[in-house]
Amino acid sequence: MTSLRDRLATRSLAGVAALGASALILSACGAPPPSGGSSGGTSATTSNYLGCMVSDSGGFDDKSFNQSGFEGLQAAVKDLGIQEKHVQSKADTDYDPNLRSMVSAGCKLTVTVGFLLGDATKSIATANPNSHFAIIDYNDPTFPKNVKPIVYDTAQAAFLAGYLAAGVSKTGKVATFGGIKLPTVTIFMDGFADGVKYYNQKKGKSVQVLGWDKDKQDGVFVGDFKSIDKGKVLTQGFLQQGADIVLPVAGPVGQGAGSAILDANKTGASGKLLWVDSDGYLTAPDYKSVILSSVQKTMTKAVEAVLKDDKDGKFDSAPYIGTLENGGVALAPFHDLDSAVPADLKGELDQLKKDIISGTVQVTSQSSPKK
Repeated sequence: MTSLRDRLATRSLAGVAALGASALILSACGAPPPSGGSSGGTSATTSNYLGCMVSDSGGFDDKSFNQSGFEGLQAAVKDLGIQEKHVQSKADTDYDPNLRSMVSAGCKLTVTVGFLLGDATKSIATANPNSHFAIIDYNDPTFPKNVKPIVYDTAQAAFLAGYLAAGVSKTGKVATFGGIKLPTVTIFMDGFADGVKYYNQKKGKSVQVLGWDKDKQDGVFVGDFKSIDKGKVLTQGFLQQGADIVLPVAGPVGQGAGSAILDANKTGASGKLLWVDSDGYLTAPDYKSVILSSVQKTMTKAVEAVLKDDKDGKFDSAPYIGTLENGGVALAPFHDLDSAVPADLKGELDQLKKDIISGTVQVTSQSSPKK
């Protein structure tokens, strides 16, 4: 079987070659959690159970994907009284040794955060059948029985975000771009594009989506989840083309999009940002004045629930699939930009959510997890 890394290497990363700006070194607003740290619970009886986590190269301070997963681990420490260890990966080559270190440390269950850890999780889990693992955003039918996938039908919530963006846009153009062309990235872009399309059909409008063509499965990608400056350059290009709402599906690279929108708005523009994975208003407060909403995966609750089940002797390998119906995915509140969303549009979004849950409106993506 071809490795995940080899498969990814063959994929085209459109839009990267045109970017000449050099990458900035990612710096967080707050210090990252200490690599390999451990702590005990304060709100529950202390347990000897050791739950662990390995990040992808975005790190636990990415204000998005890894951070949400890490908050689930910390919630389990507080609520369940468990012990924890975690380690940040700086590169793909860290995944295997980081996972091996968790097994050596005696971790009962190790959560791996992200699609890119798929091969390493499968390999280490196969070699250590008495250890349990959970992986966020990746499911392989050939995983051994000691791996539980935590996956999300993100297209459902992104569909709502697309409808929202089309309804709020003043220019009739919205945009999206990704970090790396992975199914867990393009599923957002598929749902977003279809939400805009649905709005156009319902309203007789012609709002354009820049950066992604669902039919061709082709669009604009940074090439990684680190290059904040590239995210800024891409967003500046979209704004120059007339887009006034941008959805970056690129973890911390979304900060570059937020920076570009803030700069543009200082000169009279009225750009808005849609965040992903977490509620960006809370996790990326530097950009809260321009965050319209966020396409959320409620990873924090899922991680804590999986750890609790394992602690209680109830581990199973059946995938957890987050949907609008079970609250695994959601459209975040509008916060400071609530007044920018007309009351009738809010009502339409509420009804649209119900219609997606009931099946009246079908949301499809080739990247949606298989039930």
